Amino acid sequence: MEPIRVMVADDHQVLRTVLRAVLSAAKDMILVGEAASGREAIALAARVHPDVVLMDLTMDGIDGLEATRQISTMEQRPRVLVLTVHEEEEYLAEALEAGAAGYLVKSTAHQELVDAVRAVAYGDVYVRPAGAHVLAERLRSADGHGRDRALFEKLTEREKEVLRLIAEGYTAPEIGERLAIGPKTVDTYKQRVNEKLGMTSRREYVRFALRIGLLTPE
Repeated sequence: MEPIRVMVADDHQVLRTVLRAVLSAAKDMILVGEAASGREAIALAARVHPDVVLMDLTMDGIDGLEATRQISTMEQRPRVLVLTVHEEEEYLAEALEAGAAGYLVKSTAHQELVDAVRAVAYGDVYVRPAGAHVLAERLRSADGHGRDRALFEKLTEREKEVLRLIAEGYTAPEIGERLAIGPKTVDTYKQRVNEKLGMTSRREYVRFALRIGLLTPE
């Protein structure tokens, strides 16, 4: 079986030395190159065609996320395993969205690192249990916002306008003036929105509008 071709991208020489030793001890792996920046990593990956790239996230110039995006779209399709000081809560979702096939923190034991390289090399996605929890929370949050968006789309155009203006802080008379309708008509639309979305206060309007992107926090 051909050895797994591994490339390292990290701006710390000491860590690259440690990784070189760890990889050389694994009989089924071979180190094919080292890069000290995201720009170097992109160019080197295009030249040496690694199976797996061990990618740091925090590097000068082109960072690890952008390097991951570009490397993951190369014709030879290297698999990127992020190896970083940042815990999963900070960058895991962004790294996977950028194309990474795995995520490990640098405090990981050497054997787990080797196992992770093997896993991503053979097509798996590798995250620690803590990472799986982060992804589950992210998915639940995304699903909740999706339900909010679906509810919003069921409103009429006029109801959407009233919701947005209430969230922005306008009173019923002000909304009526803007929409060329009477305050009582505004109250009628507001009641319909309340019934459809289950809301009773302006605070709830604001939170809902923020969740679906109708408002942006200042």
